[in-house]
Amino acid sequence: MTTKRLFHVVLIKPSHYDDDGYVIQWIKSIIPSNSLASVYGLILDSADREVLGAEVEIKISPYDETNTRIKPRKIARQLKRPGVSGLVGLVGVQSNQYPRAMDLARQFRAQGIQVCIGGFHVSGCIAMLPGIQPDLQQAIDMGISLFAGEAEGRIDQVLKDAYQGRLQPIYNFMHDLPDIEHTPIPYLPAHRINRNVAKETTFDAGRGCPFLCSFCTIINVQGRKSRRRNPEAIERIVRANYKQGVTHYFVTDDNFARNQDWEGVLDRLIELREKENIPLKLILQVDTMCHKLPNFIDKAVRAGVHKVFVGLENINPETLAAARKKQNRITEYRTMFQAWRAKGVVTYAGYILGFQGDTKETILRDVEIIKRELPVDILEFFLLTPLPGSEDHKRLYDQGVWMDPDMNNYDLIHATAEHPKMSMQEWRDAYREAWDVYFSPEHIKTLLYRAKVSGISVKRMANITFGFYASHLAESVHPMESGFFRRKYRRDRRPTLPRENVFVFYPKYAWEFIYKAGKALKIHHRHMRLARGVERDPNSENYSDSALTPVTEGELDDLEMFTNTHAARSVVEKVRKRNAA
Repeated sequence: MTTKRLFHVVLIKPSHYDDDGYVIQWIKSIIPSNSLASVYGLILDSADREVLGAEVEIKISPYDETNTRIKPRKIARQLKRPGVSGLVGLVGVQSNQYPRAMDLARQFRAQGIQVCIGGFHVSGCIAMLPGIQPDLQQAIDMGISLFAGEAEGRIDQVLKDAYQGRLQPIYNFMHDLPDIEHTPIPYLPAHRINRNVAKETTFDAGRGCPFLCSFCTIINVQGRKSRRRNPEAIERIVRANYKQGVTHYFVTDDNFARNQDWEGVLDRLIELREKENIPLKLILQVDTMCHKLPNFIDKAVRAGVHKVFVGLENINPETLAAARKKQNRITEYRTMFQAWRAKGVVTYAGYILGFQGDTKETILRDVEIIKRELPVDILEFFLLTPLPGSEDHKRLYDQGVWMDPDMNNYDLIHATAEHPKMSMQEWRDAYREAWDVYFSPEHIKTLLYRAKVSGISVKRMANITFGFYASHLAESVHPMESGFFRRKYRRDRRPTLPRENVFVFYPKYAWEFIYKAGKALKIHHRHMRLARGVERDPNSENYSDSALTPVTEGELDDLEMFTNTHAARSVVEKVRKRNAA
């Protein structure tokens, strides 16, 4: 018998550093990585096809640094054993994760290990900016290979080059986005999925977005043309994961409602759920006009959708138009949210702070309007950030406007460019106060009453509101970056900062843990107390407020959302003219 040679591929989805220079990492993290699942699935298919020859075994080890400590020296020893060669792939690297990816890559290169970095930062820079940017050139100079674009149909080439020890400096496929209809499915082994809080995995039913939002990188990295998996592929994803006990999914399409095969996909999921009793639970990302698609919401709920995320972004039509997000119509917001609420679906909305016309006062005013008039459950805040790969970033780059040179700060919660009407401190204060205003005890109580009359578990809603507010207040991270029980390692501090003495680090870490746990427990106690009060209220079933009131023509004259700005009043007038035509 001939012993096979081993080619070991280590895939790492990097995290990024907090303000104190430590990797943001948890015992269990919240959001799974679709990039990690996609690349793992592609290489698994390559291994099955023996692309390196029948005499070579391909081993794949996937790691998500948000829930797993990465030890470069230990990994390097595994890749340098006799009869073993390998590659470290840093996948799905966003701009805020690029510095951490480079720090990991530097350690691997010091051990003589081949490294390739791919993801939105590399792809966005190559797609939108001239030449090779300095941070990418630094990687090339270190012998790191860069991958721009999508790996479907291209991963075999990378594996063969790596096996032969001659990775190309750049693999650039930005002008050749692949068809994904018949490509291998995203997949991760259960022991990795179980490191996420909800034991949740991902899939993308489609890629690309037809819209033109200036702050978005999707349209320039994944394109504006819809490319999608067929319903049969989605079924294979569900069945493969069901075999390992996984039934919860975050569907990562930037806008599933614009997937031209949405109905076929949902019909297939409905069949698996209703006829084969596979207990699917899905989170979708949709736009503000999804309710206009006949049967979309009904079928989504039957397919297992229990949460939806909506890119609300703003309630000022003038702001939306300036950001080229003209598809958002404020006159449809209430109808859309009420349609999901009628089906017992929890709604999340992204809201961006820092558009050109924003001030701290207008931001807080609009948050108060949303609290009163929109029946959205969770409003989550982001700072407008010129992400590399977006039109906003390219415009500022071309104009020579200052932008924060530290990519670690491009995480949507740090101000990275100057604002025309707010100082950096005012902008940060607006962000902090927006969370406090929306998640005030009074509004939490309102959200719990709305959940009660909408058939949503009051305790479940209290836990959701707790998780979002505690992540911001106790851990100073965005809820989408949070998890259970923060982990810190003294030796994993950012190299630009000094390593702390053991007698400083560990007492401080212990005190932080106790302090943050106490703060989180206090928030949790408050939310549970409010939930018990709502549950015990004999009149809770009769609760109503302005947000829950059925949509009427007259509200266009009464609600502040439609009357507080000239732009809003102009939109209302256009709607009336269109309806009268």
